[in-house]
Amino acid sequence: MEISRSTPLTQLPGVGEVRAKKLEKLGLTAAGDLLAWYPRDYEDRRRIYNIAQAPTEGRVCITAMAAEHPRLSRIRKGLELVQVKVADHTGALHLTFFNQSYVERAIRAGEEYIFYGAVEVQGRRRTMVNPIFERAEKQTFTGCIMPVYRLTAGISNHLLAALARQVLPCAHELPETLPQHIRQNHHLAAAEFAVKNIHFPADEQALELARRRLAFEELFYLAAGLCLLKQRREKLGGGITFPLQAKEEFLALLPFTPTAAQSRVMDETAADMTSGRIMNRLVQGDVGSGKTAVAAYAGWLCAKGGFQSALMAPTEVLAEQHFRSLSQLLAPAGVRVGLLTGSMRTAEKQKVRAALAAGDIDFVVGTHALISEGVTFHALALIVADEQHRFGVAQRAALAAKSGQNVSPHVLVMSATPIPRTLALIIYGDLDVSVIDQLPPGRTPIATYVVREDKRQRMYNFVRRQVAEGRQAYIICPAVEDNPDAALPGEESPALNLKAVKTYAETLQKEIFPDLRLGILHGKMRPREKEAAMSAFSSGETQVLVATTVVEVGVDVPNASLIIVENADRFGLSQLHQLRGRVGRGQHQSHCVLITSTRSLEAMERLHTLASTTDGFKISEEDLKARGPGDFFGNRQHGLPQMKLADLAGDMRLLTQAQQAARALLEEDPQLVRPENRPVWERVCQLFSDTPDIFN
Repeated sequence: MEISRSTPLTQLPGVGEVRAKKLEKLGLTAAGDLLAWYPRDYEDRRRIYNIAQAPTEGRVCITAMAAEHPRLSRIRKGLELVQVKVADHTGALHLTFFNQSYVERAIRAGEEYIFYGAVEVQGRRRTMVNPIFERAEKQTFTGCIMPVYRLTAGISNHLLAALARQVLPCAHELPETLPQHIRQNHHLAAAEFAVKNIHFPADEQALELARRRLAFEELFYLAAGLCLLKQRREKLGGGITFPLQAKEEFLALLPFTPTAAQSRVMDETAADMTSGRIMNRLVQGDVGSGKTAVAAYAGWLCAKGGFQSALMAPTEVLAEQHFRSLSQLLAPAGVRVGLLTGSMRTAEKQKVRAALAAGDIDFVVGTHALISEGVTFHALALIVADEQHRFGVAQRAALAAKSGQNVSPHVLVMSATPIPRTLALIIYGDLDVSVIDQLPPGRTPIATYVVREDKRQRMYNFVRRQVAEGRQAYIICPAVEDNPDAALPGEESPALNLKAVKTYAETLQKEIFPDLRLGILHGKMRPREKEAAMSAFSSGETQVLVATTVVEVGVDVPNASLIIVENADRFGLSQLHQLRGRVGRGQHQSHCVLITSTRSLEAMERLHTLASTTDGFKISEEDLKARGPGDFFGNRQHGLPQMKLADLAGDMRLLTQAQQAARALLEEDPQLVRPENRPVWERVCQLFSDTPDIFN
């Protein structure tokens, strides 16, 4: 069968209806999607060892002959073992396969195979559990540099690699979108070569050439898009100018004295809003550094000038928290604060919409409901977006379109994900950057511990002690549900042994804390259920909240003094730092416990880095270094298209080259109208596809 980029994956051998649905979860429906599903890592399986020489660190390939017929035994319902002894001239290796009964038929005594897995020494025996294997004369997934892909439950790496290999021939159809002179000037490989070698590289050199070409391409289109955005912003001309107000009047409303850093950022914001140009400012500050006070100041300035502000929050729970704190702070100054969320009753929503259109609300706080149909403003002059990485340029543009003005509103973006300043200036190319680099006095440092599985009982006792003292605790899990899909032949399931909120909460309630009040919170719950769970925790009704990272950007619970993160090695450092910021908000000593069973020294080092510092900027530098190629922001949108390959820390030189190339091209052809540059225009529009009218 001849495969083209548009061939549906259902036409490939091994992809039935069930697998097709699972692949669709990853956004993979056609052969072309697989070509663009770049590996996240590689395993070097080129070196083949004999049994005696095979190292016990990491996974290795071993050639050996099956010394006997495999033995299948059913231990209990749901657990089958296949055991087989294999040998070579240096010794024997004992293999065990869990729940892979097909192995009994697949391995034949007297035949030679290559096994790939981790060797362990038990007494005088050498063993391997669940290795991948294939016949020695039919090598496909051994003896090569093997791609490692991002997976979903029920889809193994083995399957994705097999499918990627099948669709590789249609890489010749890929159009060459980079202008030829840019490819020549920067010594970039052809598109077909790059895609083939990013999946199955012939050697390290081919992989580096492929990665450099594809990373440059990503950064080039990103830089071109940001240049076009800046052009568009400059075309819009001036913003609404506000009369300068006495800052002391606002400071008198605050129940605390702002830090010098907060005061500086307030001044930068006021300077923007009184300058006559449109403000597009990113305010970066660690968890608890007081970004909301800066947003309140900007909203106050706006209301004083007779205009409206809107604050967009990523979750209803957070929107409600902002609504309460802003109402409390600004009501004495006569600023009318409103709330608009998706789960409000229709009549309530209509009332708020009418008030916004009439100008009876000065400062509205809401979720995506703010950009829904039917929302119009009387005179919107300021947009505040909380947690920039959850709001794309698209949402900011959609809100700006509702302003009721002929000029675009000012934009203030707040982010609690500290990023190195140089990096922020590059990736937020359409924003000016302010940093709140001081924490308010009196915040108690959070004690952080890295704990192995063998200390679990002590950790549970610690939870009990905290609750007995009247405190509350979060327990964070990486998954919502147990993975129901068995691992495919020769593969470990990606979700194996991950703590899942639903089943873990049940176990904790029944077996560990039957006398405590446990709550549960995860992203698959309905908005009202989430709201109820968070309210119960805020009010102290729930003593222990078992949740996913949905609490990462959550309400302020000063009484919570303990956060436990299960499978902590599965999270990025910046995300763990965000989670840690959920505690330490009251006057009690707070603790963060990171539980891990990882054997990786690198992962342990990363966790110890977090335990040794609370400086978010230092942590973000480490995170960038440690996580390598891929998206520093995890799976979340940070307002810009996600990078598949470009490493924003390691590719600084490449990024500079890509930016220079993009600027030079746009100087020659500002609207990319020349026929040879149209493919660049199309790719930029595709990259910013969540922003429909952005370049019109």
